[in-house]
Amino acid sequence: MAEGVFSQPGSGARFDWGPAGAAELARVCSVLVVVDVLSFSTAVDIAVARGMRVHPFPWSDQARAYADRMGAAFAVGRSHVTSEHPWSLSPAALSTAPVAADLVLPSPNGATICSAAASTGVAVVAACLRNAPAVARWLVTQGHGTASSPVGVVAAGELWPDGTLRPCVEDLLGAASVLDGLSMLGAPLSVEAAVTLAALAAVRNVPAAVRKCVSGQELIQRGFAEDVSLAIQSGVSDLVPVLTSGVFAPA
Repeated sequence: MAEGVFSQPGSGARFDWGPAGAAELARVCSVLVVVDVLSFSTAVDIAVARGMRVHPFPWSDQARAYADRMGAAFAVGRSHVTSEHPWSLSPAALSTAPVAADLVLPSPNGATICSAAASTGVAVVAACLRNAPAVARWLVTQGHGTASSPVGVVAAGELWPDGTLRPCVEDLLGAASVLDGLSMLGAPLSVEAAVTLAALAAVRNVPAAVRKCVSGQELIQRGFAEDVSLAIQSGVSDLVPVLTSGVFAPA
């Protein structure tokens, strides 16, 4: 497929934002890395590490019906967790909930992007601060990160109330952490990826930045500080969740 200027041609590692950026990179990249630190990608890392098969699903009223058809557990909103229904988008909740064989995990950003990308046939990996180094290593060992087999790293971002994209600090830093690993292993970066990596270099304390950014403060003020604490643990996971046939499982 011919590469247009918006697909950042000629580079082994590329970067963009949100659903539109993911759609553009999915056309030309051999693998798409979706980063949604607070909290979809972090939740996937924790749930898959505990043995759950995670089904990403767009944020909609149809998610529960889909879970029922699949015979899967369903992740509710953070504030709707009960002892009878302990699964949610909260990484902290998923770290202690009973292990469900299959879990439908909807989210307005990361899960929605992953579901759309998977429909194009491109390989999809979920990355966060916890597993960014492991993801970068795995990508390179699989032969990705070259101009002929490029990696597209997508920061999911958040949404403003009107539905437009709100670029966010935590996903910028998470994506940059993946790009940092790729760069150190020899992958040539696009300008967009290199500038993203420069932003990471300018941040002296990544955990503090994520805690103090808008998204971190929003969760902390809502009573979900533990979710942020789990999300800012950099490089603690060797798990590489790969989306195959609509399900995230270990690579």
